[in-house]
Amino acid sequence: MGPEHVAYGMRASYGMPYVTPDLVTAWERGTMTPSSPELTALAGVLWCAPGELIGAPRTLREHRISRGLAPEDVARTVGLELLAYQRMEETDEWRGNERQSAALADVLELSLPDFITVTGRDDKLAELLRSAMTTRWQAYVKPVAKMVPLDRRLLEAALLEMHTEYHGLMVATLSWGGGSAAADSSDSGRDFLDQVVDHFWSMIQRNTY
Repeated sequence: MGPEHVAYGMRASYGMPYVTPDLVTAWERGTMTPSSPELTALAGVLWCAPGELIGAPRTLREHRISRGLAPEDVARTVGLELLAYQRMEETDEWRGNERQSAALADVLELSLPDFITVTGRDDKLAELLRSAMTTRWQAYVKPVAKMVPLDRRLLEAALLEMHTEYHGLMVATLSWGGGSAAADSSDSGRDFLDQVVDHFWSMIQRNTY
């Protein structure tokens, strides 16, 4: 189906007269994002589930859509007014309390990494982990544990291994002195810190099994 066929289907079958081939093309290229009703209609025209069109969900809205839930369903389940929940989706900022957060994780079937992302804690977790890598990791076990409810021994093992790996990269930089090898090691250290949250979840998963 070309963009013109998709646009026609959305206009004829879903009452969206404003949908043009150019708009469909913009969605395909990622320069514009369809709203929830538009995404549902688009999936209907393409004979697929809405979740199949968004890849791996990252935002609160994407997780809801991937589960085929309406905003009303999620708002009611977590105990929020619909407008309040919709504002959280629009701003991508979760402000529910502990009980509501637990209900959200349950209704959207969120993994722990997804829950941390959806509730807007990725940046804070990254900040804590970077500090743990560049200073004494032991001092950050408790702050990380407050944010990530995992067994303390598992957290300690993950932080220790990550700390060792990071400092191994930095020692290589010092050992080589100058030159391209040192620059490569230094770049590796920066890359490690830039992706520290991903390293953390990979380490947790590896140590869990």
